Amino acid sequence: MSKMAIMVDGGFFQRRANKLWGNCASGAERAQELMVYCRTHLKHHEERADLYRIFYYDCPPSSSTVYHPYSKKQIDLKKTSLYKWMSEFHAELMKSRKVALRFGRLSDSTAAYTLPSNTIKKLCNGTISWNDLKEENFVLNVTQKGVDMRIGVDISSIAYKKQADQIVLIAGDSDFVPAAKVARREGIDFILDQMHQRINQDLQEHIDGLRSKAKPNLDARGVIK
Repeated sequence: MSKMAIMVDGGFFQRRANKLWGNCASGAERAQELMVYCRTHLKHHEERADLYRIFYYDCPPSSSTVYHPYSKKQIDLKKTSLYKWMSEFHAELMKSRKVALRFGRLSDSTAAYTLPSNTIKKLCNGTISWNDLKEENFVLNVTQKGVDMRIGVDISSIAYKKQADQIVLIAGDSDFVPAAKVARREGIDFILDQMHQRINQDLQEHIDGLRSKAKPNLDARGVIK
């Protein structure tokens, strides 16, 4: 039986999970959903695999203080519900068997509350006005450092050391193409789970297959959101 390593880009997973399944009130509950989701990859049609390890890549929640342009107040992020949610999520993963957390760091100096692109688009086309904005329309934007590098290093290490026969990467961008090419040259079966998000052609050229286990959320036209 083959051995499988599963790698999860945490920021990507959180965005797609919220898009496909909706927001989750409990961080612990979302962590359990992730564990169940990852393990669905161990059995695919007639294929079965043993789990080597699940690697989850993320950053600890920011504990800095950030100015909010709508409320005109300094927000202590350590006292926010998001900080509590993420801390609970990570704590639950740490207790899970065969799970390794790989933490990068957040660039707190660039942290800022901003308007998402869809809200800016509505402002520009006149769908909404500045007077329609509320505090919750602003989202915290913090740059991650070192996460992609850790994913690439672990893919290469597993490939060179022959620690797994197959790697499933849950991600959605092409930053991992060089590492994917290394893994394939070393004989690793490299599978991408893009959770039904469209991917760039250059990424699809350097993987051995797409396999999304997420049940898609369809719009009124039957198109994946």
